[in-house]
Amino acid sequence: MTYQPQTWTWNQFNTSFIHCPSVDNRSRAIILIHGFGACKEHWRGNIEILSQHGDVYAMDLVGFGESAKPTSHLKDEAPSNGSFCYGIEAWAQQVTDFINQKINAEKIILAGNSIGGVVACQTAKNLEDQGRQVERLILIDCAQREIDDKRLSEQPPFRRLSKPLLKKLVRQRWLTKGLYTTLAKKGIIKKVLELAYPTKQNVDDELINVLYRATQDKNADEAFRGFINLFDDLLAPDIMKELSTPVHLIWGEKDPWEPLAIAKTWTSIDCVKSIKVLPDLGHCPHDESPQMVNSEIATLLQA
Repeated sequence: MTYQPQTWTWNQFNTSFIHCPSVDNRSRAIILIHGFGACKEHWRGNIEILSQHGDVYAMDLVGFGESAKPTSHLKDEAPSNGSFCYGIEAWAQQVTDFINQKINAEKIILAGNSIGGVVACQTAKNLEDQGRQVERLILIDCAQREIDDKRLSEQPPFRRLSKPLLKKLVRQRWLTKGLYTTLAKKGIIKKVLELAYPTKQNVDDELINVLYRATQDKNADEAFRGFINLFDDLLAPDIMKELSTPVHLIWGEKDPWEPLAIAKTWTSIDCVKSIKVLPDLGHCPHDESPQMVNSEIATLLQA
C-alpha cells in the first residue's frame, strides 16, 4: 500500500487519512474505521481491492495513527486547553464531520472493526438524524464493550465488587502511563496480534512497526487513558435498535475478545440483515485474511 496520507484539520486537531479513488464507481464512498490501538494502515489488504466498488477512505481517529493525540479529559473532568474527551460520540462526530465536509458521493458505506464498529454505528445514527442515509453498515468483530456499566449485571460477582476500585485506579495518570509504557513494546504488540490472529497469518514486521510507531508519539498514552475509562459509553446493540440503515456482521469464529455467541444474538435486531462467520479467524479478520473479507464485502455491495 503506497497511498500518501493526507491531513484534515478537525476541531483544531490534525487528523490523517488515506484516500484511494475508484476508477469505476465514484458515486459511492467506503469509509473504513479502525479499532483501538490500530490505524488506517490496518486496512492495508482491503483499500485497493475495495476501491473497485467505490472511493475508499481509511481514517486515523483522534488519538491513533498519525492523527493528533491530545491530552485526555474524562467526562467528569474539566477540559483544559486543547484537551479531548475520548469516546465513541467524539470519534463518531469526527467521522460524521469528515463525511459531510470531504465526501460528495451519493452512497455511503461504513465499515468498522472492533471499537471502530461502534463508532460506525453512531456515525450512521448521526447521518440518519441529518437526513443523509447510509447505504450499508458493515461491522467486523464489533466491540461488545463487556466492561461497560450497563452490562454490570452480566459480570462475575468479584468483577462487580471490584469495579469501583478499578475505576478510581485507572483515572490516575501515574498508573495509565506506566501501564502503557509497559505495553507499548514491539514484543508485546506481536504477542497481542498473535492472540488476535489465531492463524498467525499477516502478523508481520510491517504491521508491528506501524502500530509501534504511533505508540511513541507524544501523549499516545492519553488516548489509552481515555479509552480504558469508557465505563459508561455507547453500546452497539442500543444504537442499532434506533437505526434503519441495513447492518451486516462479519465475525471471526475464533475471536478471543468478542464472543461469536453474543454477536449472533444481535441478528434479532431489525436492522441487522446478515451475519457471516469466518472459520478459524480472530478479532481482525480483515487483516488476517483480507481476501476472504474483501470477497464478503464485495458480495454485500453487489447485492
